[in-house]
Amino acid sequence: MFNFFAAAPKGFEYSLATELKAFGAEEVKESVAGVYFSAPLELAYRITLWSRLASRIILIIYKGPCESPEQLYNAAYCIDWPAHFSNNKRFSIDFHGLGGFVKNTQFGALKIKDAVVDRFRDDGIERPNVSRTDADFRIDAHYRNRVITIGMNFSGPALHQRGYRSTTGEAPLKENLAANMLFRSGWQDDMQALFDPFCGSGTVLIEAALMASDMAPGLQRTQFGFEHWQRHKPALWQEILEEARARASIGAKRCDIKFYGSDIDSRVVALAKRNAQNAGVDHLIEFKVANALTAELPSESGMLMSNPPYGERLGNVTSLLQLYNQFGERLKREFGGWKAALLCSDIELMSSLKLKADKQMRMFNGQLECAFNLYTLHAKSTRREMPQVDADTDVSQIAVPFANRVKKNVKQLEKWAKKEGIDCYRLYDADIPEYNVAIDKYQDWIVIQEYSAPANIPESVTKRRMSDVLLALPNAIGIDPDNIILKTRERQKGVKQYQKLDSEKLELTAVEYGAKFKLNLTDYLDTGLFLDHRLTRKLVGEKAKGRRVLNLFAYTGSASVHAAIGGAKSVTTVDMSNTYLNWAKDNFMLNGLMGKQYDFIQANCLQWIEECEDKFDLIFIDPPTFSNSKRMEDSWDVQRDHLKMLSNLIKLLAPEGEIIFSNNKRKFKMDIDGLNDAGMKVSNIDKQTLPLDYKRNPHIHNTWLITHGE
Repeated sequence: MFNFFAAAPKGFEYSLATELKAFGAEEVKESVAGVYFSAPLELAYRITLWSRLASRIILIIYKGPCESPEQLYNAAYCIDWPAHFSNNKRFSIDFHGLGGFVKNTQFGALKIKDAVVDRFRDDGIERPNVSRTDADFRIDAHYRNRVITIGMNFSGPALHQRGYRSTTGEAPLKENLAANMLFRSGWQDDMQALFDPFCGSGTVLIEAALMASDMAPGLQRTQFGFEHWQRHKPALWQEILEEARARASIGAKRCDIKFYGSDIDSRVVALAKRNAQNAGVDHLIEFKVANALTAELPSESGMLMSNPPYGERLGNVTSLLQLYNQFGERLKREFGGWKAALLCSDIELMSSLKLKADKQMRMFNGQLECAFNLYTLHAKSTRREMPQVDADTDVSQIAVPFANRVKKNVKQLEKWAKKEGIDCYRLYDADIPEYNVAIDKYQDWIVIQEYSAPANIPESVTKRRMSDVLLALPNAIGIDPDNIILKTRERQKGVKQYQKLDSEKLELTAVEYGAKFKLNLTDYLDTGLFLDHRLTRKLVGEKAKGRRVLNLFAYTGSASVHAAIGGAKSVTTVDMSNTYLNWAKDNFMLNGLMGKQYDFIQANCLQWIEECEDKFDLIFIDPPTFSNSKRMEDSWDVQRDHLKMLSNLIKLLAPEGEIIFSNNKRKFKMDIDGLNDAGMKVSNIDKQTLPLDYKRNPHIHNTWLITHGE
């Protein structure tokens, strides 16, 4: 009897232990990411050849306490390495685990390497060579809780590499993960027709066909770790191989179970066919190029098992949610009597199926934690006709109050925007508290930003509402889901993981009262144009003719553009960011505005105000609510510091000049008495500068007109 450790991804332990017991292994004990067991050599060979779940099999040679580098060296040195492999074989060490004196795995591997080499030399044998890439004999060491386990990689290269894939890296789903899905779903106990409508390179179906045909998963492998082990029994191994080949030949002919796969990508379907042919099961699987939402139902009943696309495999979160929701509707409508088993890394996508899971499990696809859900699709409730709905009703019936409000806003704002001469506006601004988002329309694109939910609202509820918004919106306003961009200010799990925007830059040219602006919808949280300042910018343009204009905290210079178009004598644009100043210059070029009268200054605006000696007739200033930028000596708070700033700024204002001061701090209170004492006259112009599309949420818009006092 030998002692072994069968390594596997986290979440495989129960399935792997069950498999090992079925093989006849003894002393089976689950651990983290693997299972310990004991077996004689013949059974160890069979397990290595037949295990569908293990990633590698380690023959344990030594296990004992280890609390110092000396103990690690001695533990490796005491092993009779010449009895395990020849000195003409290349060896390597795979060291796993950190803690205590082991600060990095290279240190642990080096200590063991020194001990192995010294043992050969001290036994009077020339030392073997080390090779990291193509070693014949691989030593495996694992350090945990002050215990070192040293063994030999009995199986060799990762066992999930069956040998049938035409190319490497074409699918994110490992073969043993597909096998675990089949085990945990119960399919192997009641083998029936299997359908994968998102089959990709065919891994799930090929693994199932190998099971049904009694084909050993390791039969096509060309290399095993034990082949260079001194105690290897080649004749015994050949007997086991011949037996497996005979079983495969018989099983492939006797298998009468049907397997069906489809994918919308013809390239991966062709790859799946080649992989199935390489595995020797192509005669059992029918592959087609088809959309999962319309693919023909392959049989009256069976199991649907799949790893639908998620994350970067499709990209746009709204399209993903729509796909899952429509796919769930199809399952309910057409797959009565079937069972379904689906693997996905995002619980919100799974929730969009609108199906109640019989069982939910956790699996890992590499480092990615996934949900594996089992469903029973009852014929009684799934063969029903879809309810008749009015043309204005959202067919999905998801977030109906939200959808109806958005439709109402669209009808109100579309004609208004066209009449105003603008093509970007706010469509929805948390009109219904439960759907706490802001939705802006940029020509044919929609940008959604999510507000922070109150602390008493569970995160699961906010995620679900966000998913419902994304599901309902395309139907509500008649827009392609791919044209919806979601932005959030915090990176979290679930739908929010899609905060990372498309890698391709999406730029538009917006039109606003005759001015043109470059927008970037994907690279930044803000697009380059604050839509709530639209009328304020227009006012700047109307007041600018013949005047010297200053724009502070200028961002992308949109107010400066309006001033220049309005006939300003000069326009000075100041911002701390070179990125935004260059953007402002682009906006000037876009409008054909060139000349020495347009000045762009990169500076700390507060410091620049104190140092500037020029005079201006019109000043527009829209400072941030708060800032603690490293490029500023002190922090900035608009409520605390606005009086000091405006007291300095009034010194730059010509006698008949005007300051337009704006900020977006909720509950901001202007220090009117302080400004009056400093010789300024103040009047609020919120009503004059609040656009129609922002009247539902006026509290974030504060605009004041300031002049010299009498």
